[in-house]
Amino acid sequence: MTTLSLPSYIDPAHTGPWGMFLEQLDRVAPHLGPLAEWLDTLRHPKRCLVVDVPVRMDDGRIRHFEGFRVQHNLSRGPGKGGVRFHPDVTLSEVMALSAWMTVKNAAVNLPFGGAKGGVRVDPKTLSTPELERLTRRYTSEIGTLIGPDRDIPAPDVNTNEQIMAWMMDTYSINQGSTQTGVVTGKPVSMGGSLGRRDATGRGCFVVAREALKRLGRPLTGARVAIQGFGNVGNAAARIFHDAGAKIVAIQDVAGTLHHPGGIDPHALLRFLDGDPRRLTAYPEAGVIDNADFWSTDCEILLPAALEHQITADNAPRIRAKLIVEGANGPTTPQAEDILDAAGCTVLPDVLANAGGVTVSYFEWVQNASSFFWTEKDIHDRLDRILSEAFQAIWELAAARRVNLRTATYIMACSRVLQARAQRGLYP
Repeated sequence: MTTLSLPSYIDPAHTGPWGMFLEQLDRVAPHLGPLAEWLDTLRHPKRCLVVDVPVRMDDGRIRHFEGFRVQHNLSRGPGKGGVRFHPDVTLSEVMALSAWMTVKNAAVNLPFGGAKGGVRVDPKTLSTPELERLTRRYTSEIGTLIGPDRDIPAPDVNTNEQIMAWMMDTYSINQGSTQTGVVTGKPVSMGGSLGRRDATGRGCFVVAREALKRLGRPLTGARVAIQGFGNVGNAAARIFHDAGAKIVAIQDVAGTLHHPGGIDPHALLRFLDGDPRRLTAYPEAGVIDNADFWSTDCEILLPAALEHQITADNAPRIRAKLIVEGANGPTTPQAEDILDAAGCTVLPDVLANAGGVTVSYFEWVQNASSFFWTEKDIHDRLDRILSEAFQAIWELAAARRVNLRTATYIMACSRVLQARAQRGLYP
């Protein structure tokens, strides 16, 4: 008998990130009342596109890469979500990330649906010209889906302002006119927004600050352990440090730094000089085993890397009393049960890391109006939106006697499903 080999992006058992999202929906279903009738809407992405991305390499060879763009739900507005370049990208992962964007946008009441994209590639193995050719071909392949009023990509893991500039230029060339609003996270010189680069990390800080107030814990002197020192992690580290917190551990691809007296993230960034592989050579902190990161003595743990990092295996070791999910999907449902039982408060990704998409919304609005705001305007508006969203979710959690993730899902899913019900079904 011949065994058929399924494509790498198929996950029929839903064992990956998409399965994790489905379990989160199952947990919120009993709290949705009559709207639960529509919950299957969120169990089925509206549209999944898998594309071949052929690229001519510098040596003349042609390599093929798998690309994805998923629009999970568009009931509340155009799709919104980042694009990641990573060798482990799968359709299951992109589906889950797009679904979390649906929940995230609704949780903070942005007029967007959820979408996400990715290319299965290790960008560190490509030259700059190869990376540009890959980005432009991927953009052209998904061009039938994206647009300023249809689906607006943004940076994510291993993508940045330059990638967004190439995407905007490619889309604009194909449209025959400059379309600045097709992506967010662009360079400021091309219509990007001030404050966008640090927005996700800043949003983590805002919701953590609000949670500490309700928990009666001080921010000044609070010990913080951060996993991931990319855009999100290093921005969060700098903002927490500047507010008086103490960064006691930082983990990244090269290893884990630890210093009970505190690590200055500004000094660490200067030392790294753009090369994260130098992390463990930093002379002002010690190096510990990666597994020991989870048992670091701290008040706040901030996972800002990839999904599925806090599991049933390491959750019992965590000593933090507040977890701030800077990454998407870092905590499995089983791990969260363990943390809940231990009295640890988890600020879910769909609230904690919503700063990035909130400032992306600001950028989209500024592009549409051709009127740009000051960085102070950006920070003030971001603070207000996230603080108000946190307050509403905190009160809902108390009223329903559920944790913050369930409360966030109740609020977000209710908004999405109400819109779906009111729009009705097209025959």
